Amino acid sequence: MTLHEPETATEALPEPVPLMGCPYKSNPYPLYERMREAGPVHRVLFPSGVQAWLVTGYEAAHAALNDDRLGKNHDRGNHRWRARASIMPEPQHSQLQVHLLHQDPPKHTRMRRFVTDAFTPRRIESLRPRFQELADTLLDALPETGPADLVTGFAAHFPFQVLAEVIGLPQDLAARFDRDWGKVVQPVGPTDPGRPLYEARLHGLQGYIADVVAHKREHCKDDLLSRLVVARDRRELSQEELDSMIFQLLVAGQEPVTNQITTALIALFRHPDQLARLRDEPGLLPRAVEELLRYDSAFELTTWRFFDQDSDLHGTEVPAGDSVIVSLCAANRDPRGFPDPDTLDLDRAPNPHLAFGHGIHFCPGAALARAELQIALGALLARLPGLHLAVKDEDLQWTPAVLGRGTPHLLVGYDRRL
Repeated sequence: MTLHEPETATEALPEPVPLMGCPYKSNPYPLYERMREAGPVHRVLFPSGVQAWLVTGYEAAHAALNDDRLGKNHDRGNHRWRARASIMPEPQHSQLQVHLLHQDPPKHTRMRRFVTDAFTPRRIESLRPRFQELADTLLDALPETGPADLVTGFAAHFPFQVLAEVIGLPQDLAARFDRDWGKVVQPVGPTDPGRPLYEARLHGLQGYIADVVAHKREHCKDDLLSRLVVARDRRELSQEELDSMIFQLLVAGQEPVTNQITTALIALFRHPDQLARLRDEPGLLPRAVEELLRYDSAFELTTWRFFDQDSDLHGTEVPAGDSVIVSLCAANRDPRGFPDPDTLDLDRAPNPHLAFGHGIHFCPGAALARAELQIALGALLARLPGLHLAVKDEDLQWTPAVLGRGTPHLLVGYDRRL
């Protein structure tokens, strides 16, 4: 079965198009199909009240991701955007939000060079045996027979353990990390009843980052975190840049991979013939992971981009400072970019998907994410024979995160744990 049944596109799209609610989060693809057919750019409305311009087609998305007129720095946002989107309070916004995702050249170029060496394909390949050990240890702790929650039992832990190895986060500090801190990237407005909890998480994460910096300054090694602290001490990075880059590593380096494990597994559960084939032919994993990334990406939407003057975007006039967002999921299902895009085809090649973005903001951790997904799926399929979804498909819960896709729980059954 495919992820959605075709929908007629005769009904006019609302203006703006609301991107919210359970039907949308559980399956956004029928809406994206209607939007693509109506045009590449649409005004959309998010739960926070922010209105933005969404790019949906493959060619338009690829062009927007490489458009040097579109900047990422929040200072470009106009008052309309700022009134609804500047969720993180001061001083934390200035202290934690100046990382790579919110920078433009030449500052972005200068900052990015500090992290690229840690994530090179060659280095990631050399660490694969250690990643496999981490995956197997987590699987050893699962019940001998199902059911089990693969999020709480595996997917929520494996990416962070891998990340800690890659960036040099010691085990005692890694054990202290609270996964709930990652929720500070989900919008919680100033009048929201959940605001006190949001701010408590924010303070907790900021305190944790300070402890990480203090530890690495005292125990400097040849690892990414130590190099970032040394760069700060040499005044090659500001304190705000240092803290923001660690913030980005801890949050963006974990949760998207956790979510991608869940979206990949759900896609395979919905295509049991493909799951069986991948289990029997593990050599397919590299190509299969690319297709699973395309088919249902955990990074559904990019973060904000802005024009510094009123500009034309594929035939639509976009005011200066309005936010422009690219739908990676919509682009990856565009039939003009991929033949039969709603089919999960593990043999698809070439597969120029945009799951990791494109251009200067292409995800620096792409090689790491690919290795994690290959190891995670390979280990789960090999060691849990009979792996299947233990709840009805329609009962799956999807995270309400604005930019990402995933499920907070994934209850599965299996015959036994090998």
